[in-house]
Amino acid sequence: MAVERDWIQVSHEMAAMVGVGALPQCPWPAEPVALSYTLGCVGAPATVRWHADPTPAALEHDQLLLVISAPAIKRLFGALPEGHDACFHITRELREIALAIRDCAMPEAARTPYRLAKSIELLCDTLRLIGDGALVPVLGESHLSQEDSRRILNARSMIDEHWAEKLTLDKLSRACGLNRAKLTRGFRDMFDCSIADTLAEKRLESARMLLLSTDLPVASIGYRCGYLNNASFTRAFARRFGSAPSQYRAGRLAA
Repeated sequence: MAVERDWIQVSHEMAAMVGVGALPQCPWPAEPVALSYTLGCVGAPATVRWHADPTPAALEHDQLLLVISAPAIKRLFGALPEGHDACFHITRELREIALAIRDCAMPEAARTPYRLAKSIELLCDTLRLIGDGALVPVLGESHLSQEDSRRILNARSMIDEHWAEKLTLDKLSRACGLNRAKLTRGFRDMFDCSIADTLAEKRLESARMLLLSTDLPVASIGYRCGYLNNASFTRAFARRFGSAPSQYRAGRLAA
């Protein structure tokens, strides 16, 4: 006898299905679209696939499914994601939300509302990132193997988590197990920007937020964000935001 997945009725416009096995025999939302998640393991990436026209056969192998009414997505987000069957690598944060839904061990009375709330969070964060172009498409025809793609994603995660530290290309290359040339070329192919540009954006955006939310001295903010001297921080900040850090802070706080 086939094992059915857990069915979470979020609302009349959304349902989630958790686990593996046969899909539950429950009514789907009207005009359904779907997001299906594979949560990854060693050597296999965690992904999400957008289904503009979902069928049980297309969804049966994934570990977590969100089935939503298309009019609800249009009402909440303005439009549906582009493409018919697009697949993306998911971020560490999205994977953690999905794992929290799948692995929730709370008593039944608490598990159902917890999973319901987390399903809404996962839907909103996934569609926001897809809409912002922030998720990396799973490559089809590419010079990168799946393993190389995974290693480049690891390098991106390292940047996201340790951007304030002294990260060099050699350090990233050793950490992710790719030579400098393959890492540099593959990173640009996957993210449409260089490693240096990504590091700079993370550091400068953090500096911008600290300028507006704290009274720390400009030099201290620059140092916290990975710049070894105030002159280099000021030049980089002015190129990115059009004014020096002190002028930017004064102008924004006075507005």
